[in-house]
Amino acid sequence: MRNSRNTLSKVLGRTDILAIGFGTMVGWSWIMMSASWVNEAGLLGTLAAFMIGSVIILGVGLTYGELTAALPLAGGEFVFAYRAMGKYSAWMVGWIMALAYLGVAAWEGIALATAVDYIFPISSAGPLWEVAGYQVYLSWSLIGIAGAVVITLLNFFGVRPAVIFQVMSTAVLFVVVLVIFFGSLVFGDIDNVRPLYTSFGGFSYVFLMVPAMLIGFDVIPQSAEEMNISPKNIGKMVIVCILTSLIWYVILIIGIAIAAPVEIRDSGIIPAADVTAYMLNGNIFSVVVIVGGIFGILTSWNGFFIGATRLIFSMGRAKVIPGIFGKVHKKYKTPWVAVLMVGAVCIFSPLLGRNALIWFMDTSSLCALFSYIFVVFSFIILKKNEPELARPLEIKGGILFGVFVLAVTIIYFMLYIGDNISTSSVSPEFIITIIWILCGVVLLVAAKRFGETFDSEKQELLIFGERFARKGGKNEK
Repeated sequence: MRNSRNTLSKVLGRTDILAIGFGTMVGWSWIMMSASWVNEAGLLGTLAAFMIGSVIILGVGLTYGELTAALPLAGGEFVFAYRAMGKYSAWMVGWIMALAYLGVAAWEGIALATAVDYIFPISSAGPLWEVAGYQVYLSWSLIGIAGAVVITLLNFFGVRPAVIFQVMSTAVLFVVVLVIFFGSLVFGDIDNVRPLYTSFGGFSYVFLMVPAMLIGFDVIPQSAEEMNISPKNIGKMVIVCILTSLIWYVILIIGIAIAAPVEIRDSGIIPAADVTAYMLNGNIFSVVVIVGGIFGILTSWNGFFIGATRLIFSMGRAKVIPGIFGKVHKKYKTPWVAVLMVGAVCIFSPLLGRNALIWFMDTSSLCALFSYIFVVFSFIILKKNEPELARPLEIKGGILFGVFVLAVTIIYFMLYIGDNISTSSVSPEFIITIIWILCGVVLLVAAKRFGETFDSEKQELLIFGERFARKGGKNEK
């Protein structure tokens, strides 16, 4: 049997992987939300919420680490679910997770325009239309569109340019958070942290935001096929990225709490920037933080762009969506059709206006938590059904650990739905998700009706390659 499986080049090292994972997890939201976390929950309440939420995400991350080390292939969730539950379950999980990545990538253009508008006010020129009561202007949208074009081109012409950009931008994020932290120790006041704890409601407010802040570690499995390190170390990097991001957020939260009193934290247009300006007694420092936020936008945008394109590429390579999405550019070795698809969505999204930022963010968090449940479920099934599968990084606790993480993740998912999704009306998040699923069904049917006909053994080879494929190709469920 001829193996027509497209593959990606192995060019990524440890520094690249850390930049992809960490840079994806730390985006723009911190600059808008960090002050409100401290105000709502107090310093101790915020730190406790992040610690507990991070332990839950870390539990999910451990299952990702073991599965990624065992199956270091582009596609992450899609690959894991196919191995455990079959073709159609894998399609569902992969397509939903693609929306999680695409949703964040889509709203980054909106966030970029918001950040630039703070430094260099954008004139309200070229009124286009209203979306959910917000007037969309061409002048404002063009900023996000320009950013989307740059990110798309970076990813089209090879993963190395995209990753070099990611490493440089991630370094800026570390510098900015250290400026805030050490600046607060020198120029802040310990009395600013009062009250240390407000209420359980404040704690819950922060706790339910943690998944949105830490989504991104799961991008590492998407690019595992391009990593030039051992499978065991690929799995470990998932855990390293979660812990690094948690430390970064803890440093930020402490710095924001000490830097300014509650009335300053509560009054800013872009709170983290205004807190820094107050602390260091100069608006120039707010610009420094905004620039850091812009780099956060770009690292998150680039990371989720990589994640979305690799996941869609993997599904196209497996022929569960039209095979054209699994094409690799002959010269640049990138999944160019998937890159153009994701780029088109990112270019279009700024035309929806600022309100769409919240829609995309909530949709992404909801879809990510949904997919996490199925990844943990896949972890449990594979522990039971394939104990012989080589696991270079094996997590202690086995099935019992997986069952515990699954139960906690389901509870977290239900709490998130109850707190963020409107039950009194049809929410925009629900509409976006339904439209995306319908598009996926159309592509699934098109791939089946008009695509190449082949047996389950061939599909097994397309997904896993000769090294990881099982004999006979088992999953058609």
